[in-house]
Amino acid sequence: MNLYNVLVRPVLSEKSNDAREHGGKYTFEVAMKSTKEDVQRAIEKIYDVKVAGVQTMVTRGKIRRRGLHLSLESKCKKAIVTLAAGAKLPLFEEQ
Repeated sequence: MNLYNVLVRPVLSEKSNDAREHGGKYTFEVAMKSTKEDVQRAIEKIYDVKVAGVQTMVTRGKIRRRGLHLSLESKCKKAIVTLAAGAKLPLFEEQ
C-alpha cells in the first residue's frame, strides 16, 4: 500500500487532545486496508519521527434517523500512535 494513502486525516476531539497532551499519543483515521506496520512506516516517513507503538480499531457506523428513514454511516478505522520519548508531531503543535 502506498504510504501517502494510509493516513486519511487526524482525529481532533477532546479525548484525543487529552491523550496527546498527557501521553504523547496521536490519533489518526487510516485506510481500512492498512495494517499497523503500514501506519508505523507512514508516520515515520512523512513526519520523520520514531514510533514506539501503534494500536488500531475499527469503529462501526452510527445509525442515523431522519423521519421514517434510517441510514447507516460507513465504518472507519482509527490508529492511536505512540511516539518515542521526546518526539512530537509538528502538525499538532503549530495549532
